[in-house]
Amino acid sequence: MSDVDVDVAVSRSHRHTARWAAISLGVVLLLFIAVLATRKSAADKQAESPLLGKQAPSLTGTALDGSQVSLSSMHGKWVVVNFMASWCVPCQEEHPELVKFTQRHQGAGDAGVLGVIFDDTEPNVRHFFDREGGSWPVVSDPGGHTALDFGVRGPPESFLIDPNGFVVWKAIGQVNADGLEKLLSEGKARGG
Repeated sequence: MSDVDVDVAVSRSHRHTARWAAISLGVVLLLFIAVLATRKSAADKQAESPLLGKQAPSLTGTALDGSQVSLSSMHGKWVVVNFMASWCVPCQEEHPELVKFTQRHQGAGDAGVLGVIFDDTEPNVRHFFDREGGSWPVVSDPGGHTALDFGVRGPPESFLIDPNGFVVWKAIGQVNADGLEKLLSEGKARGG
């Protein structure tokens, strides 16, 4: 076999190996996409939390508008405590859903959202709300103490607090307005 024949054979072998590697990678990517596309959204799935069924941790702070806010002052209505950051893409994607949820309950005043800034700055979050809308209070969490109290690892994470101040649901990942409405209906039917 001449040197040219050996070079051609090696080149074919490399192309064959590269082709199979590309096909294998494509199959793995398709399977990954299929898993992501078929898994339930956070609004349909209850996340584990030692807080479920217990009184929510204390949550107080200064809102972006300078007012003092506390979870206990919202006693008597349903509250979605939402840990978020302006740099978080899933937070950006869920934001219109939280706007829709708060608008649905604005008149009745039976439910609302309380945002907690996770690993972000007030100016960044203020700019985000100015651009994207949203009228609920958002508080800073210097040192991450509130996130630790709630067991939050990263945004977005949300907790549904009943009118008596008990944690009834936790989601890791994005929530949507319709899913929150369903949870509210179920909670109200149970007498919450």
